[in-house]
Amino acid sequence: MPKIVDHDRRRVELVEATWRIIARLGLDAATMREVAAEAGFANGALKPYFPTKDDLLQATFNYVFSRTNGRAEVAVRGLSGIEGLRAFCREILPLDEERLAEARVVIPFWQAAMHDPAKAAYNVAAMAQWRDELRDRLVESGVRGEGQCDAGAESLLTFMIGAQVVAVVDGGANSAASLLLQLDSILSGLLPTG
Repeated sequence: MPKIVDHDRRRVELVEATWRIIARLGLDAATMREVAAEAGFANGALKPYFPTKDDLLQATFNYVFSRTNGRAEVAVRGLSGIEGLRAFCREILPLDEERLAEARVVIPFWQAAMHDPAKAAYNVAAMAQWRDELRDRLVESGVRGEGQCDAGAESLLTFMIGAQVVAVVDGGANSAASLLLQLDSILSGLLPTG
C-alpha cells in the first residue's frame, strides 16, 4: 500500500528545517541538500514542493512573518491603547531565542530583497501591514494627527528592525530588559501627556 503523504505538512516541515538552518548557520548553509537532511528526507524530496531554492527561501520568510503576526495577534487579544501597542512591539523585538532566530532569517531576506524586485515588493507589503497596525494602535493610544501617527509608526518600526539587526550582529549590545526600556522611552515620547 503506498504511503499517504500530507503535502501541506511536508511543506511546513521543509520550511521549518530551512528556518532552523538559517537561524543556526546562516543563509548560505541552507542548501537544498542540507534542508533535506535537516528535515530527515532524501535530497530529491524538496523538488516537488519547492522547485528552486529561491521558492524555498520565499516560503521560509512567509512562514517567519506569519509566525510573528500570529504571535502578535494572540499577544494583543483583549488589549487596547498603549498596552496593545506595547504588546504588539514586544512580539517583533528580539527578546528571546525564538524572536532572535526569526531576525536571523529575515535579515538575509532583506539583503536579497535589495536586488530582487519580487522580494522587495513582498517586504514592502509586509512592512506596510506592520505600519498600519502601529498607526492604528497609536491612534487608539491617543496620539493625535495623521502626521504624528505616521511618524510614530515609522519610529517604532525603525527601532524594532534596528533592534533585530543589532541583536544578530552584536548580540551582547542589548538585553531584553534594555530593549523594553528603550521601547517604553520611545512610547512615552509619542504619547500625549496629561
